[in-house]
Amino acid sequence: MAEARPTYHSTAIRPPQVEDLRELNDELKLMCTDHQLQEMADVMKGLTGAYQRVGEMVDPTVPKVKYPRTPGYRPQPEDNPCNAWAWRCDIQGAPTGKLAGKTFAIKDNTAVAGVPMRNGSKLLENYTPEFDATVVSRILDAGGRILGKSGVEDLCFSGSSITNTDAPVRNAHDQSCIAGGSSSGSAVLVALGEVDMALGGDQGGSIRIPSSYNGLVGLKATWGLVPYTGASNIEPTVDHLGPMAKTVADCALMLEVIAGYDDGRDHRQPASLTVPQYSTLIDQDVAGKKIGLLKEGFEPCTQTVQSVVREAASKLTQAGCVVEDVSIPMHIDGKAIWTVTAGQGAYKCMVESNGTGYFAKGFYPTSMQESMYRGRTAYPHDIQPLYKCVSLFFKYIDRLYGNRFYAKGQNLLCELDRRYNAALEEFDVLVMPTLPDVAAKMPPADCSFDELHTNCLNMTFNTMAFNSTGHPALTMNAGFSPPEAERKKLPIGLMIVGKKFDEVTVFQVARALEKLTAQQK
Repeated sequence: MAEARPTYHSTAIRPPQVEDLRELNDELKLMCTDHQLQEMADVMKGLTGAYQRVGEMVDPTVPKVKYPRTPGYRPQPEDNPCNAWAWRCDIQGAPTGKLAGKTFAIKDNTAVAGVPMRNGSKLLENYTPEFDATVVSRILDAGGRILGKSGVEDLCFSGSSITNTDAPVRNAHDQSCIAGGSSSGSAVLVALGEVDMALGGDQGGSIRIPSSYNGLVGLKATWGLVPYTGASNIEPTVDHLGPMAKTVADCALMLEVIAGYDDGRDHRQPASLTVPQYSTLIDQDVAGKKIGLLKEGFEPCTQTVQSVVREAASKLTQAGCVVEDVSIPMHIDGKAIWTVTAGQGAYKCMVESNGTGYFAKGFYPTSMQESMYRGRTAYPHDIQPLYKCVSLFFKYIDRLYGNRFYAKGQNLLCELDRRYNAALEEFDVLVMPTLPDVAAKMPPADCSFDELHTNCLNMTFNTMAFNSTGHPALTMNAGFSPPEAERKKLPIGLMIVGKKFDEVTVFQVARALEKLTAQQK
């Protein structure tokens, strides 16, 4: 009888030694004795068996990649005048479907198998995912054609377009101005006509900000309607993916394809989730709909923005809508509540758990997490300054105050949610400017950190709150600012907010306004 050959396995984790525990004991001020630490180390050796077993098991992924593709290429500057492309490729989906003949750009925080993904950062410089995000699979299954990855802000943590590791993304209407972020490239590529539609991501306004600055229709749908599976998280309670397009019809059609239950991979989704045929419902009569102009949403905006948005919203009376002012004083606190909850949550998710988070069932992109961990560990100096500031500040908060303010912020968020819901019982939708002003001039490369911070986060007053509450919020072009000495005329966005999972009404009001605007040109 042949002698059994021993089986060798690489060690999944290194068992903690007494020296390791002594260092942690001092840091955590636990006051364990050396004898206790030795006993604990002996017990911990037994716990490593669970890690060994899990490490040896096969990690399931999202469904198998169906459509052939090559890695593509990074475009040359002369072929990328606004720096909107992060990577070029050409992936043709199914021969037929709702999106047949339509071209797409995918935000570079979302996985496309076999195509490099950097999320705008040097930390993911050499990462190529082996899977398609669920929304990517759905676009391809519906006949869409993906032409590349769109440029984003560094780790998507900015509402400007100046922190991308390659170069700033420039506004499609005036290249001397910012494009907005973090879905900068997606907005510019659609505005320039290089693709028909694009995928964006939105945690504090990152679909709506660049859509507003570039004159597009962009939707942050109800939290959980569109699966986030296969995209890099910032903070799971505010993470959204969504459509960006030139028209309400295209935006509705894209949402119809990418929305819906993801077989349990996204913890935010109930199995009973249903998706209406939005594209067939947008042209319904809106006579009798009540439109609430949110008073507090106009207050921080320039007079030009206020007048353009009010004039646009007043057109809805021609479609039989009732347009009235409404006040929700707590809206003013929405950005502060987002800051203490999404900010500290982002630190926990992006830094301490490398962009994947904890405490949720579903799919975790382990290859993405591992690449982020390696990049952050090996090249911390390559983290962009705004992200460094976030890391330092929320580590400081965490160390001195724990999660006290995060918890209080979430409690206050429940009340803010109730205030919006109460207003939406009276009104079918709420309307306000998307952003306080038009796109700012591109700051100099050597700008101060204060100027960098201002450019990246000063436009989010109206957008952040609806990420926190999860209400659907759509931006569309309301008109243009007059040209100035240093800026061309620039788009001004109008935001429509609806009841949760009532994207149909939001689309209907947007479509009615779109038609009225077209008739009056």
